[in-house]
Amino acid sequence: MTVMKILLTVVGAYALLVGLVYVGQERLIYMPMRDLVMTPADHGFDYEDVDLVTEDDVRLHGWYVPAPEPRGVLLFFHGNAGNISHRMDSIRIFRDLGLSVFIIDYRGYGRSEGRPGEAGIRRDARAAWRHLRDEREVPSGDIVLFGRSLGAAVAADLATRKAPGAVILESAFTSAADLGAEVYPWLPVRTLLRHRHEVLGIMHEITAPVLIAHSRDDEIVSFEHARRLLEAAGGEAELLEMDGGHNDGFLRTGARYGREIREFLDRYL
Repeated sequence: MTVMKILLTVVGAYALLVGLVYVGQERLIYMPMRDLVMTPADHGFDYEDVDLVTEDDVRLHGWYVPAPEPRGVLLFFHGNAGNISHRMDSIRIFRDLGLSVFIIDYRGYGRSEGRPGEAGIRRDARAAWRHLRDEREVPSGDIVLFGRSLGAAVAADLATRKAPGAVILESAFTSAADLGAEVYPWLPVRTLLRHRHEVLGIMHEITAPVLIAHSRDDEIVSFEHARRLLEAAGGEAELLEMDGGHNDGFLRTGARYGREIREFLDRYL
């Protein structure tokens, strides 16, 4: 085989790979699981099953888990994998902090209809906010937006459109394009990506108090993302520096995690 044939074969294989990534990028970004492995009742918590309908007529499922003596409601947006039933440790922590928790599954996750995508997930977030405001009549200032990883992008976007009492962005990336370029440096991610999930560029639009929680040992989203988000917030955001990795930082940080969040909430909620 000549050098030219080898070169053409390599170029063709790379072009095929790029095409497959472009067509199948949703499967790389969104990793939903349909089956719920447990409910809050398995942990002894009262809860309500909640059905929502989005502005584009997609039916979503979520849980409302009331705290015994609530100081507010935490609207929980989870990461890109699993479903709401895999967030029970977090629900327990926030409930112990005196926050009722409203957690939804995005379209395509758990019992929610549809297929996940950036525009659709943003509609899902708006439907969850409307439920708290219109159906439960929770004042905006009593709602805390919480997002972890992908959910942080969802929470940040909603925070630019609404007026929550506070916002907590945990293990957040600056944008899906930035993260993708780091994970796949050999691919033209910024050109291929249709799902942008921008956070850095909208930080200055968030008027509510912001707490950014991140670990320096995060093996998926480096701490540099947190540093840049803090800088973009113009000195207004606070930092909770966690221990552990991307998926277990909130657990590895131990009691300090809950203590620092409580102190943040005490200042603003």
